[in-house]
Amino acid sequence: MMRRMAGSTLGTLFRVTTAGESHGPGNVVIVDGCPAGLALGVDDLVPDLQRRRPGQSKIVTQRKEPDAPEILSGVFEGRTTGTPIAILIRNADQRSRDYSAIQDLYRPGHADHTWDAKFGFRDHRGGGRASARETVARVAAAAIAKKLLREACGVEVLAYVRQVGGIVADVDPGAVTLEQVEATPVRCPDPARAAEMISLIDAVRRDQDSIGGVAEIVARGVPAGLGEPVFDKLKADLAKALFSLPAVLGVEYGNGFRAATLRGSENNDLYQPGDPAALRTATNRHGGMLGGISSGMPIVMRAVVKPTSSIPTPQATVNRAGEAAEIRTTGRHDPCLLPRFVPMAEAMVALTLADHWLRWRAVHGIDLDRE
Repeated sequence: MMRRMAGSTLGTLFRVTTAGESHGPGNVVIVDGCPAGLALGVDDLVPDLQRRRPGQSKIVTQRKEPDAPEILSGVFEGRTTGTPIAILIRNADQRSRDYSAIQDLYRPGHADHTWDAKFGFRDHRGGGRASARETVARVAAAAIAKKLLREACGVEVLAYVRQVGGIVADVDPGAVTLEQVEATPVRCPDPARAAEMISLIDAVRRDQDSIGGVAEIVARGVPAGLGEPVFDKLKADLAKALFSLPAVLGVEYGNGFRAATLRGSENNDLYQPGDPAALRTATNRHGGMLGGISSGMPIVMRAVVKPTSSIPTPQATVNRAGEAAEIRTTGRHDPCLLPRFVPMAEAMVALTLADHWLRWRAVHGIDLDRE
């Protein structure tokens, strides 16, 4: 029986469709719904792609990919035309032979068995489409979303590593800067904790193991009013977007799970007197969203990222016939996913915010070209 794969498109008005696999010729993204007239070139895409790319430091996978984007359509004379934008990022350093010995084995922590259960067939080379390699297309698309948000309403989306293992950084989401995040290879803006994180990642790498952690994402300058009242709440769409990333096991915003231990008087944010069109609260325990709609305060979210499942340490498993086997995953893998996860998390938040911003503008009947 033929099986159809769906679920490769995100968004309502700002729509992103990706295609490609870890060890295929390349990855493609089509962005549909970007307004015409936005200045756009390859140079706008490169910075975030370079932050995501493998091989950038000793604490990430050593796969060498230039991740050079090619804009195939939707841009003319340096500006978007309002038609679909197609971007291609070619794969250049696949080593599919690293996976030939385990093509019939199920890797612990991976989607091998679940893909077989769903499709009856899978690409065993690096996980195929289940690989985080696919996210290169999302990051390219999000560079467009970020520029649109920044120029249209001054929104900035920034992520950083809050925690690796038991090491937790002291970071103010309202004050952190991109320069602070990029100052260390682990992308933690707390220098003392960053050094400890790097030492921990080095230690688990030498142990042929891996370690997880938490990324925090802040979106500043988001106007109040984005999101829908029920099923398309902004918090729900943001959570879905972040959960769509490989290795994400949990998402929270504002006080998150800490709210379970608080009283209402401790969890509520009190409004400050001021202009009704720009009301703000004295604190931001609600993480910038109330009733699933943006409040005008910074949106603050956290995503829990599991330890990398691919480790060289031998582990017990089974083959496709259900027979006992042992597996040792070779190839090149991140001992900690967090440093390269940061631009992926920014991408999913930016894509979701761009979509909801366009939806908000459509409801208010405002022509983007006549503001």
